[in-house]
Amino acid sequence: MRRVLRRLRAHAAALWRGLRTACGDDAYERYCAHRAARHAPEPALSRRAFYEESQRRKWSGVSRCC
Repeated sequence: MRRVLRRLRAHAAALWRGLRTACGDDAYERYCAHRAARHAPEPALSRRAFYEESQRRKWSGVSRCC
């Protein structure tokens, strides 16, 4: 029984991580992990600055279908 619960918990956690990745909720955590791995000496953006920058990137540029 405990084994089944552990597997169920592991599957639920994997589903939750996948959902967070799909909707972009973990973008800041992924950004921080990337910065630590690839750009360690450079300071990372704050959570607020990261959000503002991602919104600027998302909404700048051409926003039409044709």
